[in-house]
Amino acid sequence: MRLEPVNNPSFGRKLVPPALALSATIVIASLLAMIAGANPFSVLGLIIKGAFGSKFALLETLNRATPLIFTGLAVAVAFRAKFWNIGAEAQLYAGALITVLLGTGALAWPSGLILPVIALIAVFAGAILLLVPALLKTRFGVDEVVTTLLFNFIFLLFISMLLEGPLKDPMGMGWPKSARLIPEARLPRIVDGLRLHWGFALAIISALCVWLIQTRSTLGYEMRAVGLNKQAAGFAGIPVNLVLVKTALLSGGLAALGGFSEVAGLKGSLTLDLSPGFGYTGIIVAMLALLNPLGVVIAALFVAGIFVGADSMSRAADVPTYLADIMQAISLLLMVLAIMLTRFRVVRD
Repeated sequence: MRLEPVNNPSFGRKLVPPALALSATIVIASLLAMIAGANPFSVLGLIIKGAFGSKFALLETLNRATPLIFTGLAVAVAFRAKFWNIGAEAQLYAGALITVLLGTGALAWPSGLILPVIALIAVFAGAILLLVPALLKTRFGVDEVVTTLLFNFIFLLFISMLLEGPLKDPMGMGWPKSARLIPEARLPRIVDGLRLHWGFALAIISALCVWLIQTRSTLGYEMRAVGLNKQAAGFAGIPVNLVLVKTALLSGGLAALGGFSEVAGLKGSLTLDLSPGFGYTGIIVAMLALLNPLGVVIAALFVAGIFVGADSMSRAADVPTYLADIMQAISLLLMVLAIMLTRFRVVRD
């Protein structure tokens, strides 16, 4: 048996394997629920109800999906050009750090300019953070998987040092967290009394912008060409290294917007547990979306729904919330297999 490339896969071939992958994820999760001693249909119903069954649940799911959209877009953009950005976690924290540094009263700007200025500088910080691995790759051939992954640990240790030192809130009763943002630096809530904020709208706009870049711009064409065949793209006159650098700047900036959104829209201050792994989960979101920017929104809602619904389900059915983590891992593995089956067919010799 061998794998044979499919040059022009049909719409059905692109759609069926991912659909089967998601269906298989649900079946496997049901079996695990049975092993845990719960009714699988009841567990799945409780997950759906907990994620989408009420106004509060729906808005919480949208709220949880917001940073996942940003990190999913960051990964999707980079992976499209085969630049393997595993460091969205560090870039997210870079945006969060800039938000705190500038949003606690340091800017003497008119109130209407504070949020846009902070967002732009946060994007710049995330872009610069990923620029270093990009230059190491293009100039010296250093594997970006290693450098971006290591940057996650380095930057989190740097944040920890700041929160235990110069950024530590003197009014925080000894907890390692920063001072709170001033009201002018906070993103307003979409619905009064609930946590969903305008960062979600910013995430949707970002997804649309990335889609337009990828489908309607020269840069998008160059990114796809470099991702499909770097040598052929260079032979056709595309500046491969420059495209990779531009891709890295865009990817890092998108991830940093996730940090800006979490601090300015939800948390109000910086803590070391700001992200429970949004950068890593963004890889799953991007893969589930098949690297499609608009699909990232749907995939982020799916993953966020699993987490929010699993929290509710665990309390109602006495099933561990780790079931959500298992569903994530299984869905990623099956989606990778599905992507392979859309591009290759199995041929018996």
